[in-house]
Amino acid sequence: MESMNVHKLDSLFNPTRIALIGVTINPNSVGGKVLANLVGGGFRGVVYPVNEESEAVMGVPCYPHLGALPRTPDVAVICTPAERVPAVVRQCGEAGIGGLIIMSAGFKETGEQGRRLEEQIAQERARFGMRIIGPNCLGIIVPGRNLNLSFAGGMPKPGNVAFISQSGALCTSVLDWAIEGKIGFSHFVSIGNTVDVNFGDLIDYFGAERTTSSIICYIESISNARRFMTAARAFARTKPILAYKAGRFPESAKVAASHTGALASEDAVYDAAFGRIGITRVFDIGDIFDCAAMIGRNKIPLGPRLAMVTNAGGPGVMASDTLIAEQGTLAVLSDTTLDQLNASLPPAWSHRNPVDVLGDAGPKRIQKAVEIVLADAGVDAVLVILTPQAMTNPSATARAVGKLASGTPKPILAAWLGGATMREGIGILTEAGVPAYRTPEQAVRAFMTLVSYARNLATLYETPKDIPVAFSLDRDALRQRILPQLASGGLTVSETLSKHLLEDYGIAATTPHEAASADEAVEVAHRIGYPVVLKILSPDITHKTDVGGVILDLSDDSSVRAAFDRIVHNAHARVPGASVRGVTVQRMVEVRDGIELILGIKKDPVFGTVLMAGMGGIAAEVLGERSLGFPPLNERLARHMLESLRIWPLLQGYRGRPPVNLDMLIEVLIRLSYVAADYPEIAELDINPLLATPREVVALDARIVLDPDSLGKDIEPYSHLVLRPYPEKYVTSVRLKDGTPVTFRPIKPEDEPLWLNLLARCSKESIYSRFRHFFHWNSHEAATRFCYIDYNREIAIVAEVEENGARTIIGIGRLIADPDHESVEYAILVADAWQKREVGSMLTDFCMEVARKWKLKRIVAQTTSDNRPMIAVFEKRGFTVTHSDEDTTVDVVKEIEE
Repeated sequence: MESMNVHKLDSLFNPTRIALIGVTINPNSVGGKVLANLVGGGFRGVVYPVNEESEAVMGVPCYPHLGALPRTPDVAVICTPAERVPAVVRQCGEAGIGGLIIMSAGFKETGEQGRRLEEQIAQERARFGMRIIGPNCLGIIVPGRNLNLSFAGGMPKPGNVAFISQSGALCTSVLDWAIEGKIGFSHFVSIGNTVDVNFGDLIDYFGAERTTSSIICYIESISNARRFMTAARAFARTKPILAYKAGRFPESAKVAASHTGALASEDAVYDAAFGRIGITRVFDIGDIFDCAAMIGRNKIPLGPRLAMVTNAGGPGVMASDTLIAEQGTLAVLSDTTLDQLNASLPPAWSHRNPVDVLGDAGPKRIQKAVEIVLADAGVDAVLVILTPQAMTNPSATARAVGKLASGTPKPILAAWLGGATMREGIGILTEAGVPAYRTPEQAVRAFMTLVSYARNLATLYETPKDIPVAFSLDRDALRQRILPQLASGGLTVSETLSKHLLEDYGIAATTPHEAASADEAVEVAHRIGYPVVLKILSPDITHKTDVGGVILDLSDDSSVRAAFDRIVHNAHARVPGASVRGVTVQRMVEVRDGIELILGIKKDPVFGTVLMAGMGGIAAEVLGERSLGFPPLNERLARHMLESLRIWPLLQGYRGRPPVNLDMLIEVLIRLSYVAADYPEIAELDINPLLATPREVVALDARIVLDPDSLGKDIEPYSHLVLRPYPEKYVTSVRLKDGTPVTFRPIKPEDEPLWLNLLARCSKESIYSRFRHFFHWNSHEAATRFCYIDYNREIAIVAEVEENGARTIIGIGRLIADPDHESVEYAILVADAWQKREVGSMLTDFCMEVARKWKLKRIVAQTTSDNRPMIAVFEKRGFTVTHSDEDTTVDVVKEIEE
């Protein structure tokens, strides 16, 4: 197993020497179990039990303290009582031990005293720079190294699935099941309270080593959400991550101050986060086991088209129902396949998918049917369903299916229905690497969970339209001017100021005019023209409609006076003590052919600022119709938020009703994401309703609630966002030596057509020098990898010019930082027609400056020995150039000066 020692975790997962602190002579203690697992599991390294009271434990000599150890351990396992742990951690730091696993319980899970102990551990960790798993954890298992550094019984076989869990008890259950089901794991980690090492660290580590091809997570909560998102996003681009999130319905949810706050619940935010980064979520803990049986065999379906071969019609119908309910596709068999089946099966077979081979089918008939169906190009996977009938031979059939599975890249699943008579067959299937299930529904759900992984990626990385979003004002200057105004009236911002901010960001809004009396309301109505709307004006009332604080379609003076009196009376009666300043008067917008939506912003305590879209008006919370997303948004992400709503068909136009202006609605969502990114001081924002019509999209009401913890603070830009937005600060204009104007800017997903055009203008030699092989670049999948990037750890600077009135990319310099953000890999490609014109030199200088601003320590690159111009560029800038003795590779390295 190879590893880059990402996040300095190698000492934990690849130790040579292990200190076991707190082990006792009791073989049933935590320390005793760990020692027994190490000794009995075949660990090839050295174990140092540390116990000042015993000479030996289980025949292994003990050491009285860490100072008595002959060599410094790579990792120490702590099993002492909780109150002693901080001191032991300090001793480990002083001894130079790089990794700790704290199995002891009694920390924040027990209350305030335990929380203080955990804070002391964190302080000692920061002091010495150790990496710690736990506390309150089961430990870790690395089957490929015979390393069972846990107090769980049993060792699963080596495999390529990593399992990460915050529940130790669940770990033991999964282990027991995996051993029985012969499912292999690359790593098995119980992370406990995550005082240090968290999900993001582990996902990064497993992504860098080659034995892990998929990850399963049991998640109760996330710490360091940005690291989690960026690590999971990088892993899930090429390998599946499945997650079960516990605690979906917390009973003690905080009362929110807005509709957005109420609708954007904790679980909904987690769901949106998983979707944004490509994690596939399962909602039944049993699905984790079922899915592990599939991904553990390392065969991921390429599509949703499932074929079924069964010896009974009923189970085939059950499986088909589940498949359709899960949005799968019942594979349509080709004419060639049908002809072959007709020639091989009795005349009474079903003649369609599911392929019912009849109840008297023996192993050979079933094997032949499966073999024929597997060969169909329109089939992505095959489910074999067997029921115990008079002629059924479950064991022989299992052997036949297992033989077929070993010779095909397509997944074969099996559902052996029944009890004792089917048990041996299930065991045979398991041994042959075929995922076997007790019911067809289980099999189909496991299949569709992995299909949804591929679907999520396809949706995430669709090429968005390039929608230019221009602003009439400088956003930084606007922030300096308007932020004091927003904060001047308390935490709840008035409708007037809220709408001013939206309008400054290009979101149309009806203008509210304040009126302190009925006479002033009539005067305003005359000025703006009838009909008008009156709304209560009070900083203490957020949901105006709920208190009778909104009256619509007022067409004359008398109705305005009566409405003013009624609104003020309602406010005093329903919200005693509220500060009522009068009403606002605004024009009545015609809602015919329009649809009311709600758009909002909410600051989540874990994932930062979240965007929300849903059905608006008074139905917002009643129907709970909403979709969540994370800023920044592009056209594709904004559209996907709308497409996931049940009202999407109405927005597109339905039964003669015209569609709303979707392009304008999408642009409003994108503009709102800029508001969310630029104002960390916003805790919640409601636009409700937002009226979308075929002609316009306009905010009819808006309210902002400020975050008291952010006001007046010097906040790092975008630290409130879990995803780093487009780095506008790196957009600059330069001129080549011949005077040609060039724009340097970060790449974005909308650049896919320009990226493909650049590659088309490069020779094979240029492409080989850049990618080190003859890269098959002309596909959406390839372009996605290079245009749709995570700005938190990667950036590509494009050199753009205008040719014949069209934007054209003539070169790209790419920086990819390691997960620890210490070194960065640099690569550059310049179109052949623009080579030897200083484009490569200028791009390299600009990218080196970006790396310096990222505070990276080292920049590395690789090219070919015949690429003399680029080697000269590196040499001129002080890179160390090393030529390979084995091939034409040239490595260059430079330490970055601060």
